[in-house]
Amino acid sequence: MKLFDSHCHLDDAIYSKDIENVIKSAEDNGVVRMMIAGINQKSSRKAVLLAESRAGIFASVGVHPHDVKNCTDSILETLRDLAKSPKVKAWGETGLDFNRMFSPKNDQEKWFLAQLEIADNLNLPVIIHERDSVGRLLQMLNEHPGKNRKGVIHCFSGTKNELSHYLDLGFCIGITGVLTIESRGTELRRLVPHIPINRLLIETDAPYLTPAPEKNKTRRNEPAFVKSVLLKLAQVRKEDPESLADQIWKNTCELFEIDPSI
Repeated sequence: MKLFDSHCHLDDAIYSKDIENVIKSAEDNGVVRMMIAGINQKSSRKAVLLAESRAGIFASVGVHPHDVKNCTDSILETLRDLAKSPKVKAWGETGLDFNRMFSPKNDQEKWFLAQLEIADNLNLPVIIHERDSVGRLLQMLNEHPGKNRKGVIHCFSGTKNELSHYLDLGFCIGITGVLTIESRGTELRRLVPHIPINRLLIETDAPYLTPAPEKNKTRRNEPAFVKSVLLKLAQVRKEDPESLADQIWKNTCELFEIDPSI
């Protein structure tokens, strides 16, 4: 079983003392590829450096909606330069988050559109974060279509109607450890059978969103734990784990334009 954690944050300082052990643990659990999602200039630079130092790690660059209050055209130009690395396979994490409001709505919308345009121009898939935007993110995607745009809705937690719209727009759907949580994951477990198998991705969002059963032992999530997401997903969809893992591997490699053979 080959697994690809399509969204993690190995650049986070929480891994600074044992990053080699974390990567080895992932590989020991069949997680042989990982996408580190950048969230600002510093994070993106570190993500690229990590990706360039290891064969199975890739990076995206971008500014998270929490961080766009400090975004500038100059920062986006720096990220454009970082994206020249052959290990950069996506743009993001970008999007809208109207839950915590760490950045004003106007700033979030302005810089989301700017990053969509860059991703389209660079022909990079976009990693989209959405939380409590009450339809605004979908409205913006519809009002500003990209001719060949593709990407993933990271940590999907929306409604069936939103899911349908994302699929109509051609996006893949990222499933996290939320799926494994008894109460919080109820609605997600109801919806995942409606996702076409060729649009599914699995992710950890490590160090956040630790899945069960690992969350009973540690608060820090790791790419190794994406296996628990895969197994729960197979259970909920009533599919063979090996076959599902193989399809999701193909989906992820296709989205990020990475050779699926290793």
